[in-house]
Amino acid sequence: MITTSKMLHFLVGAWLALAPISPRHALAAPQTAVATNDFLNSIGVVSTFPDRGQPLAKTIEMVRYCGFRWVRAGIEGLSDDGPTTIQTFLDLHRETGVLLNWGLVSGGTDVKKLVETGKVLAEAGALLAFEGNNEPNNWGVTYQGEKGGGREPSWMAVAKLQRDLYQAVKSDPVLAKYPVWSISEPGAQRDNVGLQFLTIPPGAQTRMPDGTKYADYANVHNYIYHSHSPYPADNKTWRAADPTAASRVDGLFGNFGVTWARGFLGYTQEQLDTLPRVTTETGVAIGGMVTEQMHGLNLMSMYLAQFKRGYAYTSVYLLRDRTDEGGNQSFGFYKADYSPRMAAIYLHNLTTILADKGALAKPGQLDFTIADQPETVHDLLLQHSDGTFQLVVWNERLTGQDRLTIHFGEKQTSVKTYDPTIGVDPIQTLSNLRSLEITLSDHPIIIALSPG
Repeated sequence: MITTSKMLHFLVGAWLALAPISPRHALAAPQTAVATNDFLNSIGVVSTFPDRGQPLAKTIEMVRYCGFRWVRAGIEGLSDDGPTTIQTFLDLHRETGVLLNWGLVSGGTDVKKLVETGKVLAEAGALLAFEGNNEPNNWGVTYQGEKGGGREPSWMAVAKLQRDLYQAVKSDPVLAKYPVWSISEPGAQRDNVGLQFLTIPPGAQTRMPDGTKYADYANVHNYIYHSHSPYPADNKTWRAADPTAASRVDGLFGNFGVTWARGFLGYTQEQLDTLPRVTTETGVAIGGMVTEQMHGLNLMSMYLAQFKRGYAYTSVYLLRDRTDEGGNQSFGFYKADYSPRMAAIYLHNLTTILADKGALAKPGQLDFTIADQPETVHDLLLQHSDGTFQLVVWNERLTGQDRLTIHFGEKQTSVKTYDPTIGVDPIQTLSNLRSLEITLSDHPIIIALSPG
């Protein structure tokens, strides 16, 4: 049960103070920053479109406000007559700048349509990537007269479809440069057709031949809460993004390491650590112990944890609660009436604070260390295209706080600190620092640094 005292901890903002200037500390090796724009480009969302009752104008408004850079989409519900047409997605791109990952979606098999419409998006500069079937364990396919996935005993039809999708994209001179993302839930395979690999390696002993190419990126649906991890806890999103067997959700290891359904062997842990990967669905529903406040904090931390732990792109389910299906409809950044939840406000603040569309020629390095860093505190060093370092530090404590000191290898002439749970303006501006004390509870702060 969440008590009033616990809720107060959720609402505690970051407290900052100027620490005494001290002699140079023996710090770890300087960290190389990642372009802020790369992190922002990773932030995506799953959305409903006009064929399911959500007007495009409203979608544009919500996407703009939150600062999403890409939207998960595909040929399901797409038609020449509408209400959802290829022009719908071209208009979404034109009005917001978002890119589209383009997929077969649930049960889809029309590779020709996927490629033809994907080419239209590519020519407009609107295409991000192609995606294989959505959760074929839940939505089986019938491909070239053969059934697979779902309750069928074999996944051969799913494998052949994904192989052909990959070949169709890579053989097209316009589309060959675009990445192909794998199906989601290869861990559910009932027979070993090798979908736990991007390319089946020699000696894998799978039903599909060695060398079969399926994808360029592994794709997982690592929802934050899972039957093996059903309750709020410290490090909730950090653990959901964990690429190892220690993760208790439906993550990378159980789909591309050792499959969760039948135990088919895939990549070693060493290989998984560097495996190109994306998430096309994650998220959390409000209900039970998960309040709207916690929902918003979880989603903000999830984008950070995912990027820090090697996910190139992350899409959260869902932009707005659906009105055309039953079940728990409280996943959205927005309620069904289009009013923003805290999750939308927090993400708007985060993307506004970090806002950057420029190119960073060469990431710089920052010499810093966080003294006695607890296991729930994480950091991500970004660099804006104007050269400013943006150090994101966040805590995933369910209750309580941690008071920390950040030591810098050289004096920082200007330090501005932001709290996305409060707003988009600096909560404190300091100068000429060699160390900074912060108090963190359950969310990130952003420290903008200009070295001396």
